[in-house]
Amino acid sequence: MSETIETDAGPARVTWHRAARPRLVLAVSHGAGGGIEARDLRALAGVLPGHGVSVALVEQPWRVAGKKMAPAPKTLDVGWRGVWPALAKTGLPVISGGRSAGARVACRTASELGAAAVLALSFPLHPPGRPEKSRADELLGAGVPTLVVQGGNDPFGRPREFPDGPYELVEVAYADHGFAVPKKAPLGQEEALEIVTDSVVRWSASLG
Repeated sequence: MSETIETDAGPARVTWHRAARPRLVLAVSHGAGGGIEARDLRALAGVLPGHGVSVALVEQPWRVAGKKMAPAPKTLDVGWRGVWPALAKTGLPVISGGRSAGARVACRTASELGAAAVLALSFPLHPPGRPEKSRADELLGAGVPTLVVQGGNDPFGRPREFPDGPYELVEVAYADHGFAVPKKAPLGQEEALEIVTDSVVRWSASLG
């Protein structure tokens, strides 16, 4: 089921994948150059409802409007804030999540929105080749339980580059920023996605 929600940044869209007996809501948004068709988001929407977690795939207003690239981070935050009441109206704890730019939004807004936790998929620790442009402060400042799931070969930040902090990090070996793995890797594509979903299932179970 999809619903359109008016925000101060324009109409956003939420596509629900509901659990039969939900105990949590996982709201996840996409990156700056893609949509909710991303392989990791699809995988989570397919698996998590079977474990008592309803999944809300959130399309930011720029994406709904048919634009190809995301606006400034502040505008992304505006869109996310505008969607939040629709996510929270179930009365269940809401995990604020996203991939890439969406993960940054989730971290930046978690405390103010009252998120139960943050799921950061492919957190863009820095632009490719620019480790000095670190965004670690956003991750470290989330203020709630946080899980980072990161590809071992993500040019936006490999797991070994992440600083110590109050979060858990799961590595998907050989995977890139979109969790794609090379054909020659000893890890298959489905196995890589199972690492993503299994880690989120395990972690979410610890939240309640």
